[in-house]
Amino acid sequence: MTKRSCMWTVKFLLLSLSPITFFCTPLAGQTEIGREVAIRRHLQDGEEYKVSLKDLIEYGRKLFNAMWTSQEGAGRPLTKGTGAPVADTRNPLVFPRNFNRVSGPDTNSCSGCHNKPYVGGGGDIANNVFVLGQRFDFATFNQSAMVSTEAAVDEVGNSTTLQTIADSRKTIGMFGSGFIEMLARQITADLRTIRDATPAGGSSALLSKGISFGTISRKADGSWDISRVVGIAWLSLRSQGPNDPPTLIIRPFHQSGSVISLREFSNNAFNHHHGIQAEERFGVGVDADGDGYVNELTRADVSAVTIFQATLPPPGRVIDADSEIRAAVINGEEKFRKIGCVDCHIENLPLDNRGWIYAEPNPYNPRGNLRLGDAPTLTVDLTDPNLPAPRLRQVNGVVFLPSYTDFKMHDIKIGPADPNREPLDMNQPPGTPAFFAGNSKFITRRLWGIANQHSFGHHGLYTTMRESVLGHAGEAAASNDAFRALAKYDQDSIIEFLKSLQILASSAHSLCADQDGRDIECPPGVQP
Repeated sequence: MTKRSCMWTVKFLLLSLSPITFFCTPLAGQTEIGREVAIRRHLQDGEEYKVSLKDLIEYGRKLFNAMWTSQEGAGRPLTKGTGAPVADTRNPLVFPRNFNRVSGPDTNSCSGCHNKPYVGGGGDIANNVFVLGQRFDFATFNQSAMVSTEAAVDEVGNSTTLQTIADSRKTIGMFGSGFIEMLARQITADLRTIRDATPAGGSSALLSKGISFGTISRKADGSWDISRVVGIAWLSLRSQGPNDPPTLIIRPFHQSGSVISLREFSNNAFNHHHGIQAEERFGVGVDADGDGYVNELTRADVSAVTIFQATLPPPGRVIDADSEIRAAVINGEEKFRKIGCVDCHIENLPLDNRGWIYAEPNPYNPRGNLRLGDAPTLTVDLTDPNLPAPRLRQVNGVVFLPSYTDFKMHDIKIGPADPNREPLDMNQPPGTPAFFAGNSKFITRRLWGIANQHSFGHHGLYTTMRESVLGHAGEAAASNDAFRALAKYDQDSIIEFLKSLQILASSAHSLCADQDGRDIECPPGVQP
């Protein structure tokens, strides 16, 4: 393998709206003839601030759709999906070990999994991700072979199954995710302000956007008591020392509430799923994975694919013209409220103080991702009508998100034998008793766009939304019981309401459409 880079010249047409043009000049002795790559021309750092927003989004879409090849760094022969070195360097992850459905790399492109009903959406059961499998070199169910993957046999004992290696998770959609990240930032800022104002010996209610995250207390010696904090992932509650405060960062991405931003999500995914390493995570000029390629994703590349995802339009509503179905949708929405589903699946959450101006990078990004001060800030007005439609609008200084979530972690299962419970807890240190105790807490699923991203449940094992509703237990048991007690028509109406929550076609301009995709006015009683 040979290392490759490109010298770039950029032609700017400053006096016109013509797109920026990139010219890649092959290095001496190299040619483009016969080369098989998805991205021939990478955006170079600094150029993300000079191209038009339209072109930046389109380039981000190209990266999201890219079918990566080994000729541009796809694959990671000497590193795991976690970024750590493989345990057995004698068996690098090269053909025929270059793909692995459980431990990865497991797909050629982002859109290979995020594609229902359109690029950027969710995926069916065939696209499930096996979370935590990436901690192994090459996961297999052959006991002797697993010895070479950091002594996996010792870790899981003699009962090696898929369930002891990884958690099978459904791919969920990214539509509207820019608004989601900005709302999570505002909630985080509120919680941290409350935390910082809590005196030694005092307690404070953690409340933001009308959502209660319990109570945080500070002991007389200055140490923190988080025993009454609720709904926040363990990763955001841990601290370095007894007097260090918990970060209280809301992590809206991943169903286990473990990822802070779209940028972190993208950097993780490119390495884990494709074996493509970002400079900001692995270093400029560093061949971290031993595949003979460096600088596989520039900072500008990651910004572009992040902005593409952030500007994906929010999902809307599909309201059938049939009067009987329409009446059922309206009735179902009212009954959804009545039985308490909106206690967690909150209909509308306010984004204020110009929070609709998406700013990259996220101020709470962890190390290994672009952070404040590393580069100039890149901003996008998510309400800009020139962005892909439809768009949420700000009214009287507020944008309301009909996302149907409360950003909290909830235990919706009963007991360790519940088949909906995950066998591994990715919010706990791998290999610890807490890790193997499993997980039954998940961030409240955003219901906008839920209906046309089959299948359902965090595991994707439900073929209908009704099965998913009936699968709720634990903290949601009262609403489940109330649903079961409804008359059949009211139960069916709730399903019709859920069926109306869809990602709309690219031709949509209104947040409501009919069954043929034509824009309509949202009828009274229908959100948004």
